[in-house]
Amino acid sequence: MLRKGGITLQKILQKRVKIARRLADELKKDQVVNVGVGIPTLVPNYLEDTQVYIHSENGLLGMGPNAQNEDIDMDLISASKKPVTMIQGASLFDSSQSFAMIRGGHIDVAVLGALQVDETGEIANWAVPGERILGVGGAMDLVAGAKTIIVGLSHQAKNGDPKIVQKLTCPSSGSRKVDMVVTERAVFDVKDGKMFLKEMDPTISIEDLKKMTSAHFEVSSDLSKNY
Repeated sequence: MLRKGGITLQKILQKRVKIARRLADELKKDQVVNVGVGIPTLVPNYLEDTQVYIHSENGLLGMGPNAQNEDIDMDLISASKKPVTMIQGASLFDSSQSFAMIRGGHIDVAVLGALQVDETGEIANWAVPGERILGVGGAMDLVAGAKTIIVGLSHQAKNGDPKIVQKLTCPSSGSRKVDMVVTERAVFDVKDGKMFLKEMDPTISIEDLKKMTSAHFEVSSDLSKNY
């Protein structure tokens, strides 16, 4: 079995799928949704019957699930450079129009990956200090321009360090706070600069969750342990 950092690739995939499914559950009919790189690129695969319009900042509105086998056309890729499909009625346009949509407030929901989230909901998702970066992309525009921001990320880094932290150590993507944080361990709402535990993995305790979460959070009165 292939292994990565002591964890099987199968377990990594299971974790990513769990997060992507939960992110997809948050999307509503007819919303215009931008999906960022990383785990959010899996979201279109789990929308089932929910008709949303997936926006990709490289110039596509109406992105469908990831392309497989004979449907792969490398001239049709997502912002993550992954081959994708289009739904009926999809539109293609240039980057200036794509970013005009973002900056003009026409994106209902941005589903973003992140390196870190702090306890107030501020995120870092574009650069790691001292390491090679992939580029800024549209993260900062999305953080500023989308009506709702939902972040999906693994709860801990490969070395076990928390990704939900008291204070960012990676460069911030913008002062705007996110509305929700989804990991494989828990779901948090962010309101007025505070994190509220909304759902959690039933196989762990709240004390376990606190040990793997550097940030302070409050427990919602209607906490669900069926996540």
